[in-house]
Amino acid sequence: MRRSAALAAFLLVASPALGANKDIERLQFQISSLSAQITDLQRLVQDNVAEVKRLNESLAEQGSVVRRGAQDRRSQEEAWQVTLKDITDRLGEIQERLQTSTLVPQAPAASLPAAPPSGEPAPATGGAAPPANPNPTGGPPPAPRELYSQAYADYARGNYDLAISGFEEYLRTYPSTEFSDNAQYWIGECLYGKQKYAESIEAWNLLFRDFPSSDKLPDARFKKGLALERLGRRSQALVEYRYVVDRYPNSEAGRKAREKLNAN
Repeated sequence: MRRSAALAAFLLVASPALGANKDIERLQFQISSLSAQITDLQRLVQDNVAEVKRLNESLAEQGSVVRRGAQDRRSQEEAWQVTLKDITDRLGEIQERLQTSTLVPQAPAASLPAAPPSGEPAPATGGAAPPANPNPTGGPPPAPRELYSQAYADYARGNYDLAISGFEEYLRTYPSTEFSDNAQYWIGECLYGKQKYAESIEAWNLLFRDFPSSDKLPDARFKKGLALERLGRRSQALVEYRYVVDRYPNSEAGRKAREKLNAN
């Protein structure tokens, strides 16, 4: 009887302890399961972050490729435009040279002496041709192309003083023809060739003022920058180069001005 009572008392005491242990084990299992789930979630988040990063890098690379392609196309188009402008300028120079070679006035041929009347002896000349009569003064001015071509021929030969006189006479006689702006531009070029840089700048400033729509403006602006550099006015020269690049980006002068800016 005593043994049975003791066993019953032990079971009564042990039952709550066994129940508590099971609860602890159950909690530990749940905690372990939650930890595993958290670890899986962290791994999934890390994988998602890595995938988003990879996608962003891929998008950035594709965007860079698209931008490079667009820049390459713009550069190619600009190069074509510059090449076309260069060809156009060269054709213009060739045309001016052709005009110079074909339109320079030729000396008039000496007229033959009139035959004497019948029965009268011919006047003795001693074998020498009669002197040619000089051109009468106060006659009509030369044709515009002839005057311009002669001045340009003097410029091409390096006769800057004669060329300046010819271009100035052209501007006085024909101030509003298709070559008037060219004449003013070449005056500046002649002065630049004579190393009279301040005077060349003044000549190009007259071009800017009197012929604001001239196709010589890009070249004149660039050459003005060169003249300013020769005078030691570097900051003003950079302003001129920047103006040419901004206003005439696809011209040959714009390309040269861009090279000047990149070199500084």
